[in-house]
Amino acid sequence: MNTVSKAIDLPIEELVHPGNRACSGCGLSLIYRTALKALGRDTILVVPPSCLTVLQGLYPIAATQLPCVNVTFASTAAAASGVQAALRAQGRQNTLVAAWAGDGGTSDIGIQALSGACERQENFIYICYDNEAYMNTGVQRSGTTPAGALTTTTPLVGKAQQRKNVARIVAAHDIPYVATCSASYPLDLYNKMARARTMTGIRYFHIHTPCPAGWGFDPRFTVKMGKLAVETGLFELYEIENGRFSLTGASKRLLDKERTPVEKYFSVQSRFKVLPREQVERIQQETDRRWNELKQTQS
Repeated sequence: MNTVSKAIDLPIEELVHPGNRACSGCGLSLIYRTALKALGRDTILVVPPSCLTVLQGLYPIAATQLPCVNVTFASTAAAASGVQAALRAQGRQNTLVAAWAGDGGTSDIGIQALSGACERQENFIYICYDNEAYMNTGVQRSGTTPAGALTTTTPLVGKAQQRKNVARIVAAHDIPYVATCSASYPLDLYNKMARARTMTGIRYFHIHTPCPAGWGFDPRFTVKMGKLAVETGLFELYEIENGRFSLTGASKRLLDKERTPVEKYFSVQSRFKVLPREQVERIQQETDRRWNELKQTQS
């Protein structure tokens, strides 16, 4: 498969109609448009309640040009398994099934069905866009909301618990492919998605997706915010193919560069305005420790 290194080399065909109901500056809009180019027109989407449901719109209005099955929160991976089974029964070997859920629908409500699909070694792509809270229902904390973040259900001192590392949880099922991506690095996302499309078995994507409304920053800084998460080392871009872990793209290059202090990432989002300095320092120390380990394993 040829990798794409310039935006101008992306497929011209658009599978998302101009105009949708996403918020201004929504990171999901960026990854949705890019990922669909990699998935291609012969794809059936399976989508639970989420920001993506809002973005696509309500019948008879739809932003996507692909067939889409809207399912319940908990059933995304189970429903995708059913759609795949129906295609198999019809002898349609080439049509791809792509489940596309948010972090709440993946890390909390849908993780049981996802785990079951991984155990059964189903054959579809599962995409979790992680904007780190239940954004379309009012910014409630989710399993992947980072510690210290203010949400409407953690409004005074921020979330007390650490976020779940869903990509690593899914990888523990020994599925063929796991990848992390960021809305700020669309070519990295496209190349990984296009490669995963050629594989069989269940393939999992965890995509960091900045949310101006929920995180509290100006919508024009969405891409910068995502890059800052990567440049500080707080979010890593990697892939795990048949059990082999590899840093990719900007994170791989970060092994030989000085990382931006995590304090800068926290200081430009209102959701972290009550984060104590002591906690910021602990997070920096933990980040440093983790990256020292990565340098040893990736060298």
